[in-house]
Amino acid sequence: MVTPPLPPFIRRFSLYANVYLLDTPHGRLLVDTGTLAHLPRLARLLTEFQPDAVVLTHHHPDHAGGAPLAARRGLPVLAHPPEHPYLTGEAHDLPYPAGRPQVGRAISRLHPKVPAQALRSIFPGEEVLGWEVVALPGHTPGQIGLLRAGILIVGDALVSGPDGAHLPRAAYNHDHHEAVRTLRRVAALDLQWVLPGHGQPLTPEQVHHRAARDQDPALLVT
Repeated sequence: MVTPPLPPFIRRFSLYANVYLLDTPHGRLLVDTGTLAHLPRLARLLTEFQPDAVVLTHHHPDHAGGAPLAARRGLPVLAHPPEHPYLTGEAHDLPYPAGRPQVGRAISRLHPKVPAQALRSIFPGEEVLGWEVVALPGHTPGQIGLLRAGILIVGDALVSGPDGAHLPRAAYNHDHHEAVRTLRRVAALDLQWVLPGHGQPLTPEQVHHRAARDQDPALLVT
């Protein structure tokens, strides 16, 4: 199968994690917001792109670090409800540094939070400005992605490296067995591109290769 190029309605920027700008006739979405260290660049993107809303794939600070800035600018911040307590500061579980939960909790507490009134709930199966919300649990309890025209934005359900598709380290996943099951579900979809939270876009073949390697959900994959 020949994989087509990414369509012009998608632009990708690295703000440590990937940030995607989606521009379709239905409206403009910004997916994820990068880290606190990248706030100046995020501010420029918000000014230049003027999205209608921000979608967060999950609550980790490298993906949601700029969400409070978007909220201060009056943008609705959309996330699956299981992620809300972490975004508002009611919960502080963070799986990194690996094996040091007390440090993870301290890092979480130090990060600015999204005001509850700025959060909007989105659910798998619904449509947000022409994109279908897809459940991708495992890395976090409520991680979601967005699907349109054979293109799936997957957050940290997959990461991209020089040798193809990977799962995050088992220590960084809330439920690693569920993360493996999510990988298999993604591999079973009819896709043209898989857009991860870190690294370059992935082809379906790369995802299939990873899913075939991880046949046993008991494997702790890196």
